[in-house]
Amino acid sequence: MSLDPLDEAILHELALDARSSYADIGAVVSLSAPAVKRRVDRLRETGVIRGFTVRLEPSALGWETEAYVELFCSGSTSPLTMRTAVERYPEVISASTVTGEVDLLLHLRARDMRHLERVVERLNAEPFVSRTRSTIVLSALVRRPDVQGSPES
Repeated sequence: MSLDPLDEAILHELALDARSSYADIGAVVSLSAPAVKRRVDRLRETGVIRGFTVRLEPSALGWETEAYVELFCSGSTSPLTMRTAVERYPEVISASTVTGEVDLLLHLRARDMRHLERVVERLNAEPFVSRTRSTIVLSALVRRPDVQGSPES
């Protein structure tokens, strides 16, 4: 589906605050509340909008430590095998197969360094993992909502 600039503007406003009213969004994008609602309904029906959620502050929930962990896999491990294994870890925020010598890149959150250490130990024990390499996040400098606008903007 092709998005026009109004759709992108509406998505941007929803990404900033999913609780914004149609009237509030309309005031920003120069549309009436019913026009915004029609567009949001269409974006939901076509699957562009998959749902609405809340963004929580991890540290307020006790998740104080953040890291990226690279997994080096033995043999030719399928992405399905990797996903099935790492989905069991609530500490995994995201998991992506990547190019280069690393096979899988994980973004993790843990309560503290000891908790992170235990998670990395468990990951190392997965049958397909030959080794890991971890990078601890000191400061998260830029975090953006899922919508930044079209790639050419």
